[in-house]
Amino acid sequence: MNGEVQTGNGFWYKKGLKDGIPIAMGYFAVAFTLGITAKNIGMTPVQAAVSSMLLHASAGQYAAMTVIASGTGYTEMVMTTLIVNLRYLLMSCALSQKAGAEMGAGHRMIVSQYITDEIFGIASAVEGRLNPFYNYGAATVAGPGWTIGTFLGALLGTALPDRIGRALGVALYGMFIAIIIPPAKKSRIICGIVVLSMLASYLFSVLPGVREISEGFKIIILTVVIAGFAAWKFPVREEAEGEEK
Repeated sequence: MNGEVQTGNGFWYKKGLKDGIPIAMGYFAVAFTLGITAKNIGMTPVQAAVSSMLLHASAGQYAAMTVIASGTGYTEMVMTTLIVNLRYLLMSCALSQKAGAEMGAGHRMIVSQYITDEIFGIASAVEGRLNPFYNYGAATVAGPGWTIGTFLGALLGTALPDRIGRALGVALYGMFIAIIIPPAKKSRIICGIVVLSMLASYLFSVLPGVREISEGFKIIILTVVIAGFAAWKFPVREEAEGEEK
């Protein structure tokens, strides 16, 4: 009986809350700088907070803000956000397999609304089948951390001197660097793809004929072409099922 209680929905929800606290703290710090970026492109604190409530993806959200700042249309914004966030489709498929057939469609739809890199990481590390209440617990603290951080960044950013606000805004780029450096250090292929991406992005900004392309379509073209080339030229070889390492 005690074992059943410890593995019930309440147990998994509390465990998700506990595991989600460090994520919420990290989200708050990063979202604060995102809020400053939102303020710099003319968004109000409420608008910035709503964007964080609806779009739980730092890279996708920043890409959307870049498109907004460039003054391009809704189509480019939607396509850019879709392409940048395609990795979440793969994460959803992986968690779907871990959830098993016992997780109903309703729970699957709710869980899918808050799959981030960090929550995917802790959910994947859970032993056995995934209980949806674990994700609910993590999202309960992580979501407000991201939203409140964005709101305060946009709000307090208006009270900070421009120099300090711009300096804090650089922290967002630091987050992106922190994401790509560890895998780049482990793989020469990933390192090469990162360098190629930077070079291609620079060339797109200076070469006649392509520099006139809007920022949104530049992101779309570069992402699809470079990611497609990497997947074709350097496919990930998965070990055969049951094969011992």
